[in-house]
Amino acid sequence: MPATTSRNEGSVVITHPEKLLFPEDGITKGDLAAYYEAMSPAILPHLRGRPVTMERYPAGIDKKGFWQKDVSKGFPEWLQRVEVPKKDGVVHHPIINDTRSLQWVTNQNTVTHHVWASQVPKLKHPDLCVFDLDPSSDDAAAVRKAALALRQLLEELALPSWIKTTGSKGFHIVVPLDGTTPIGQVARFANTVGTVFVSRAPDQLTQEFSKADRSGRIYVDTGRNGYSATFAAAYTVRARRGAPVSAPCTWDEIERGEVGPGTFTLRNMAERIAAVGDVWADMHRRGRSLKRPIERLAKITQRTNH
Repeated sequence: MPATTSRNEGSVVITHPEKLLFPEDGITKGDLAAYYEAMSPAILPHLRGRPVTMERYPAGIDKKGFWQKDVSKGFPEWLQRVEVPKKDGVVHHPIINDTRSLQWVTNQNTVTHHVWASQVPKLKHPDLCVFDLDPSSDDAAAVRKAALALRQLLEELALPSWIKTTGSKGFHIVVPLDGTTPIGQVARFANTVGTVFVSRAPDQLTQEFSKADRSGRIYVDTGRNGYSATFAAAYTVRARRGAPVSAPCTWDEIERGEVGPGTFTLRNMAERIAAVGDVWADMHRRGRSLKRPIERLAKITQRTNH
């Protein structure tokens, strides 16, 4: 199954397109490649310039897979990479800027793309701040309610927010940034927002990392904002039964209860895009500085502590 690519970039031949990656759903590697090729106009703006970690399943999702950050061997010369320092050396992350790169990564049996909240060359100055609402159970109504409450808190800080399904049990709420705030400051801001948010509904929300300590509450995960941390990219497929997609949606859809964490899948996304397009299309043009929101948050925190 040769992949057609844009701008005469050449093509990537998808090997073993008949391989079942989602055995219970009959979804093959060829189906996955066809999805990513068709979705490339929507997904590429959300991958471009971001270090990628590949979640790979060479034997299908019902067998053990693995996450791969480093691409040092066996990659084509044209694949863009970025060298990222780590404690004991460097990691060469792939960068997916075009359809050909997207198809090459798919040919490695990559189901899910996990991306940084920052772009090259400004990896230490994020252009996104990410909040991950992770419920303990499949309670779509409760996690929708929590998402709307988080949007309200962010509005108190004069920050607009966007939302997408995780393709698992929860939602990602994302604030676009202007890239002027250092990553450590963004991480501290997100964690403090999480603390204030949890304090408003401690019986329903928690920042406890350990599942055993969550007592059925929704985990407010702000850890996606640290250096080298990742989150599932917009429109990426998740390695779960039904091939759910981490899909951008609108706040109106959340308010009306029309969208749940697993609403969108590999099989219905084409229809979705044809109907509404990429509802995150203008998000990256709306980046905000965190200078004043940090000041507002300090005042809210003072009030909360008193």
